[in-house]
Amino acid sequence: MEVLRRSSGFAAEIMDAFDRSPTEKELVAQAKALGREFVHARLLRAGLAWNAPERAAPAPGGRLAEVCAVLLRLGDELELIRPSVYRNVARQLNISVHSETVVTDALLAVAAQIFSAGITWGKVVSLYLVAAGLAVDCVRQAQPAMVHALVDCLGEFVRKTLVTWLRRRGGWEWK
Repeated sequence: MEVLRRSSGFAAEIMDAFDRSPTEKELVAQAKALGREFVHARLLRAGLAWNAPERAAPAPGGRLAEVCAVLLRLGDELELIRPSVYRNVARQLNISVHSETVVTDALLAVAAQIFSAGITWGKVVSLYLVAAGLAVDCVRQAQPAMVHALVDCLGEFVRKTLVTWLRRRGGWEWK
């Protein structure tokens, strides 16, 4: 929980101007970039590789890199509290990772459940952990193309469900 306190002032949006609210397009692009980085880090930690041609690592020292670092640290904290929740996600959901529709529908169903009682930063981190857990399962079962679908699905969920909430908070700022 100490990480939550230390990260409370983190600014995270990628923008040239700081005096305006981020647009929906910016928030979704940032969500997907964070998703790619988060998943990539979790795959590396699991000893797995993923070829993400559109993955451009955030500039070191840049805001997105800072936000991603915080997101990863908060994810570590949640995993320490509930280690079994974010591992073997496909098995827990009793799904096959050989169908894009099944995988993305499962992520959306879990996301709907996570946010059914409101939105918090902890729930946002949990969503990224679930997506990364599914990505690890997909790569382990020789379905690395599903990772792209999961990142896109994450972006679409943010667009449909979290953009207004994020915008009210100034973007990917940890408050």
